Parts: sequence; C-alpha cells; structure tokens
Amino acid sequence: MHGGMDGGMGMAPPTMNGTGTMVHPHRRMMMMHMTFFWGKNSEILFSGWPGTDSGMYALALVFVFFLAFLVEWLSHSRFIKQEANHVAAGLAQTLMHALRVGLSYLVMLAVMSFNAGVFIVAVAGHTLGFFFFGSRVFKKSPESVPPSGKNSDLPPMSC
Repeated sequence: MHGGMDGGMGMAPPTMNGTGTMVHPHRRMMMMHMTFFWGKNSEILFSGWPGTDSGMYALALVFVFFLAFLVEWLSHSRFIKQEANHVAAGLAQTLMHALRVGLSYLVMLAVMSFNAGVFIVAVAGHTLGFFFFGSRVFKKSPESVPPSGKNSDLPPMSC
C-alpha cells in the first residue's frame, strides 16, 4: 500500500485554526460561519457561488426561493389519476417523492450556509408555496358536505 490515511493522494486534510476558518494546504482560506450573518459574500450550495457580486447573490436568493416553492408544489399536487395502473402509479409516485426529498435537501443545505437572507427566502418560499397549494384558500370545498355542515342524505338520529 502506498500513502497514508489520506488515501494515497499526498494531500493533507483541511484543519481548523480555532476561529472557524478552515485552512487547506494549497487553497485559499475559507470562512465557515457557525452563526447567522447578513451579507452577500457567502457560498451557497456550490464552491464560489454566488461569490461577491450583488447580482449573483440576488439570483441565488431567487433560486432558493424557487426551490422551496417547488417543494411545496410537489408536496401538495396530485399527478396520478385514480384509475391509473397501480405499478406505474406507484413508480411515478416514488420518483416524485425522490425528487421532492432531493429538492428539500438542497433547500436545507442552502440554509446551512447560515446566511440570514437565504434563511428568509427559504421560509418565504415554503410559506407562499403552502399558501397557494396546501391551504384552503384556493381549494374548492368538498361537494359531499353541504355548507351547513350536516349531511342531508342521512336520516335524523332518534334517541
């Protein structure tokens, strides 16, 4: 066997210098926030993205908002018809679940950047997505129950 515990690649693992700054032997220093912070200079989901550009930061916020909104849409949408083949319907339902969970994890990882703006837009995306797709605001009331709340098809109960 060649090499040591680093997998034989000859690279030393990153170390922490006690201030939350990770030191890579051949890379720049990178600040890892462990508390929420305000500011556009952060890394969200990918190394170097969005960087220090305000426009890219705004795009990252829109992207995280859209991901959270999409998660709520997928959570409350019914794509499969009742009369569909059970095996095909089960496979489609499983694939939609996998997509929803994967997108949820992306939102979670974005929030783990500890950027307060990212946290706010993630919560806002989930909130508006639930408002449009999960709440009763835009849903029709069930036709089986009259507005009075009583079911008129049943005979009155006698004691």
